[in-house]
Amino acid sequence: MRLAPVLAAALAPALGLAATPVAAQSLPFDATAIDAATYDGGALPEGQSALTAKVQTLLDRAGTSPGVIDGWKGGMSRTAILAFERRAGLEPDGAMDPDLWRALGGPDATGLTQSYTITAEDASGLVDAIPDDYAERAEMDRLAYLRVTEKLAERFHMDEDFLIALNGGGTFDPGRTIAVMDPGEDVSEPIARIVIDKSDQRLTAFGENGEIVSDYPVTVGSDQLPSPSGTHEVKAVAVEPVYTYRPDENFQQGDNDEVLQIPPGPNNPVGRIWIDLSKPTYGIHGWAHPSELFTAASHGCVRMTNWDATELAHIVSPGVTVEFRE
Repeated sequence: MRLAPVLAAALAPALGLAATPVAAQSLPFDATAIDAATYDGGALPEGQSALTAKVQTLLDRAGTSPGVIDGWKGGMSRTAILAFERRAGLEPDGAMDPDLWRALGGPDATGLTQSYTITAEDASGLVDAIPDDYAERAEMDRLAYLRVTEKLAERFHMDEDFLIALNGGGTFDPGRTIAVMDPGEDVSEPIARIVIDKSDQRLTAFGENGEIVSDYPVTVGSDQLPSPSGTHEVKAVAVEPVYTYRPDENFQQGDNDEVLQIPPGPNNPVGRIWIDLSKPTYGIHGWAHPSELFTAASHGCVRMTNWDATELAHIVSPGVTVEFRE
């Protein structure tokens, strides 16, 4: 995907309140159970569990992103565990064990969840709908959030359905206090090198002395539309980018055969961040569908959750090398 490195101007928010109650899926635990979860050995529980939600949050705090925090045992959690094991000098098998639990600080961890009161600002600046057609999107002012729950889930690194279920559904209006995860502070150490492992679908960021600074799950291209190979460099970083749709260079969406300027916002095709690479038309960027990182191939670029891409954007700079490994 080619992107013009344009920084978006601030837009005046329009008030949009989520007055319609939201139905919640059944959740076998609550926020208290996440904080109280303990590990007694063996693999993580099958399905969705308080322990897995706790481990995901501890991984996030340790600079090894699990992608979305959702309590589900799955591919993103396994690759995050594997990445943390390598970083911590543990046996890299991607499985839960007592050494991993101790290295994450599990026995002494507190405050995995927190209370948060929804504000009027949280409920502002929403849009009613985002059309599939790119020409229609180009007519919009901003590809903003659709729902308060979408906005808050991204802020706290959570799957939106998980956030809703953890709070029993209902309305998410200003004044309501809800339970959310506490993923900790963003990584802030500048990086000197990036390695993207296509097979593991992980991006690892290294510091000046070769130490691992952070690690993230990513989506890479398919066999038909592969991501680059070899080593390239970061050329530029754009926050809140305008996406330039060029069907002659990338892919054609619907019947749109003309160049279009797609406005910024978290639901922009490249999310909140574009990190331009020296390989023409390729970059590392955010994405509006974090739970689907491991289920949908990209058009060749490297997708990240919006929050992981934002963290990376603040520690990367032009000239940083980006190596793609098969």
